[in-house]
Amino acid sequence: MGFLWPQLLALLILVPLLVAGYILLQRRRKKFALRYASLNIVREAMGPGQRWRRHIPPLLFLLSLTLLIVAIARPVTVVTLPSQHDTVILAIDVSGSMRAHDVEPNRIEAALTAVRKFVAETPRTTRIGIVSFAGTASVAQAPTLNREDILAALDRFQLQRATAVGSGILVSLKLIFPDIEFDLESSNPRPNRNGRDPMRGTPFADPPRPQEQDFKPVPPGSYNSAAIILLTDGQATTGPDPVESAKMAAERGVRVFTVGIGTVDGEILGVEGWSMRVRLDEESLKRIAQVTNAEYFYAGTATDLAKVYKTLNSKLVLETKETEITALFAAIAAFFALLAGLLSMLWFNRVL
Repeated sequence: MGFLWPQLLALLILVPLLVAGYILLQRRRKKFALRYASLNIVREAMGPGQRWRRHIPPLLFLLSLTLLIVAIARPVTVVTLPSQHDTVILAIDVSGSMRAHDVEPNRIEAALTAVRKFVAETPRTTRIGIVSFAGTASVAQAPTLNREDILAALDRFQLQRATAVGSGILVSLKLIFPDIEFDLESSNPRPNRNGRDPMRGTPFADPPRPQEQDFKPVPPGSYNSAAIILLTDGQATTGPDPVESAKMAAERGVRVFTVGIGTVDGEILGVEGWSMRVRLDEESLKRIAQVTNAEYFYAGTATDLAKVYKTLNSKLVLETKETEITALFAAIAAFFALLAGLLSMLWFNRVL
């Protein structure tokens, strides 16, 4: 346990001074007791229990004062508390490579099944938004508490060409911070003159940097009101650079948890006369999670994917962090002070 204002702990010197004062007061009281004709009369008047009970209220009051001094020093400790992730953005890859069957029945169906389970198990107080991305990214469902709207958005997904992972991150970030303006169209590079595989799209470029006045980056992972969960096979083929997009999320403290779906070996897909091997790009997804102080999860099968989402749900509900516990100390101090007063009134008809 630490303290935000440790210098105020110097006030604890008052505690031994009060103890010394109480002892002197008790000695003085004994001198007054000698004026009685017999000390036995005093002892009989006090009774056997009164001699020790009269010290209990002052002891409780002293304990209360000690706790109050500790409280004003603002103690902090590491505890596990319900997280403040009030908004979760699910960014889901709907590119053609998600048709691969290396995850049964295929990548997209396994992903959507796990997403539906995640939505069902997420606390009802958490808003969930859906972003889909292929060659571009779009908002499938703005953050909402209505689970039916979220599930309906998932049913509308259609697979498209190319994969703009960076765009998926940026659009998700804009859902969290609507005031951010990105010109995603201008960030896409020009197509290669020699042509490109229609499944792969064009090379990706650095994302556009929004012009924000007085913007100051914050530590990665420090924004506790929202998080992004990125589900993809990780093979970015167009749009903004995914890692650079992740850095923009990190500058705003937003964590981007990444879920890799598929296998490292992948499989060969054919479309419109083209064929290509679609593999899981774990390195990119690990890098995105690392930059934003989040975690990467591998989901090689539908069963693994469901477990991943259950793990993510747990992480979004509970969070271990340093928390100020001043109110706890103040509440305990108030309890002891009240107890001291009540016992004094009950036993001696006076307050201390």
